[in-house]
Amino acid sequence: MKTMLRFAIPMILGDLLQQCYNIADTLIVGRFLGADALAAVGSAFSLMTFLTSILLGLAMGSGTVFSIRLGRRDIPGLKEGILASFTLLGVVTVIINLLIFLGIDWIIWALRTPVSLKALMREYLIVIFAGMIGIFLYNFFASLLRSLGNSTTPLVFLAISAVLNIVLDLWFVAGLNRGVAGAADATVISQYVSGIGIAVYTKIKFPEFLKKDKNVRLRLSRVREITSFSMLTCLQQSIMNLGILAVQGLVNSFGPTIMAAFAAAVKIDAFAYLPVQDFGNAFSIFVAQNFGANQMDRIKKGIRGAVVISLSFSLCISLCVFLFAEPLMSLFISREETAVIAEGVRYLRIEGSFYFLIGGLFLLYGLYRALGRPGMSVILTIVSLGTRVGLAYTLSAIPFFGVAGIWWSVPIGWFLADLLGVGYYFIRQRRQLSA
Repeated sequence: MKTMLRFAIPMILGDLLQQCYNIADTLIVGRFLGADALAAVGSAFSLMTFLTSILLGLAMGSGTVFSIRLGRRDIPGLKEGILASFTLLGVVTVIINLLIFLGIDWIIWALRTPVSLKALMREYLIVIFAGMIGIFLYNFFASLLRSLGNSTTPLVFLAISAVLNIVLDLWFVAGLNRGVAGAADATVISQYVSGIGIAVYTKIKFPEFLKKDKNVRLRLSRVREITSFSMLTCLQQSIMNLGILAVQGLVNSFGPTIMAAFAAAVKIDAFAYLPVQDFGNAFSIFVAQNFGANQMDRIKKGIRGAVVISLSFSLCISLCVFLFAEPLMSLFISREETAVIAEGVRYLRIEGSFYFLIGGLFLLYGLYRALGRPGMSVILTIVSLGTRVGLAYTLSAIPFFGVAGIWWSVPIGWFLADLLGVGYYFIRQRRQLSA
């Protein structure tokens, strides 16, 4: 338990800081530019999260391969895996950028964006997607450093970047009156600072893994290995965020008030359960290293400790979100926007009461990814998100539920996925760890 916590805490702090990119945008845009700008930025955030989840999934899958190779002391294999992963992520980043800029108007239409918000959303998206290369660099090198046992350095670069983002946000939006484009400018500049900074640090600190070596080259077999781990993890992340994007389209159909409430509440929501998400990633690296070293007893002890930690934190944070939902919403939007705040509070109190379910789900994702069964993580994601999307559209069409049906669909999806994941573990997977 101590080992996992020492490793997880810097990851948790780092990703909390990364959330500050979007928190700062939302807070400053909501306060200085109003509810319409907040709704546009919030809707764009869902799209951005979906697309960057592809890079995040590839980086997480690559990190699992790095950890297993390190556990086996296979340094040549680790070096070739690093090269294959960097190439793969780089190519995917370029393709995503091209597709986004070519299809931006169609995307805005597909999200069912109200006519009054289309221009604001387009203005924000054109700038924000210029930061994809910075996102690629940060996620790749952060994943590499974590697989080598260094989870502190990514935190340092994110801390610098988060502070820079907040300062630039205030300057561009409040000082220079650049509107939503100014908020996007601040985020993009900060992303490049963290991405380039962590790349330079890794090159200087761990040159043995990145320097040219005549015996290390881009092999198709290594690309296939990275792809076999990464693509399912990438698919899992993409399905997760595609479901959220589908829900965003449904939310948009209810108009700017519900959009603004969702934009603010979802930031609070993500910030609240992010620690258990990162703990699940740290748990996955712990399991992968021990799986590579064939230390099954340590994995079983780690599972027990991880469940206790995740459950305890989730219950505490649920209580805090439930009690302080209204003042949290008031951080993002003026108290005069009573309808927006009321809907956001309802969202937080419904979903926030069940964070222990998403905490368990993140542990299951991490466990199956580390044990070489990322397909099971994909299945759990499909169950969770499929239920959420299906129920959201079904329940919201019933007058008794209305918009609240969208909010209730989330914990129901978490519960069904947890039930499947735990059942599979006790029926099939536990035997492997006891062998």
